[in-house]
Amino acid sequence: MLPANRRSITIETADGLNLIGEVATPIGNRSASVLCLHPLPTAGGMMDSHILKKAANRLPAMAGLEIIRFNTRGTTSEAGTSDGTFGEGITEKHDVEAAINYCFNEIAVEKLWVLGWSFGTDLALKYARDPRIQGLILLSPPLRTSETSDLEFWAEDGRSITALIPEHDDYLKPKEAAEAFRIIPQITLVNVDEAKHLWVGEPSVYRVLTEIVRLMAPGKLPLPTES
Repeated sequence: MLPANRRSITIETADGLNLIGEVATPIGNRSASVLCLHPLPTAGGMMDSHILKKAANRLPAMAGLEIIRFNTRGTTSEAGTSDGTFGEGITEKHDVEAAINYCFNEIAVEKLWVLGWSFGTDLALKYARDPRIQGLILLSPPLRTSETSDLEFWAEDGRSITALIPEHDDYLKPKEAAEAFRIIPQITLVNVDEAKHLWVGEPSVYRVLTEIVRLMAPGKLPLPTES
């Protein structure tokens, strides 16, 4: 864990739930902020899922990026459990909208990107439509609950979307992803050789963090490697 200003947060949703989270802010200049939407909680996904936790541990110091993580309703991590119960990706609409508002109103972000991983990519595509957001980063998108209308929204909207597609993904491999996302002309598909859905292993972690920084703070590349 590299140096950063870290603090616990509580996000209140429109339907009265309290969601737990954490903000990791650079000690120096903040080049951008990233709101992280975690993988499927019924499969173990949470705000501490390893890519998100490593982003929070490293990127504030390495790239000047502020990382904001939280547990969606009913999700548990080491920090505790958010109120409510899993909503099958439907009632989580309140969670995403509340988290975005919290970022602007309480954290006073200036440039906010939304990063979703697996289940979190569907939440991003469906609910992270706030016009103040810079764009989306999608890790291992399964397109499990996203509908054609969601993709059409982003196609018409025109904001930046980057999707990292693992070669050996369990749900949507590069060929299928190219076909599924063809509707969005501005999307950048980054096919990652040898990677899997969960991005296990330091080479996969380094690649994901590099692509995040390439989009938001390219002057900070290459990222240092750990011994």
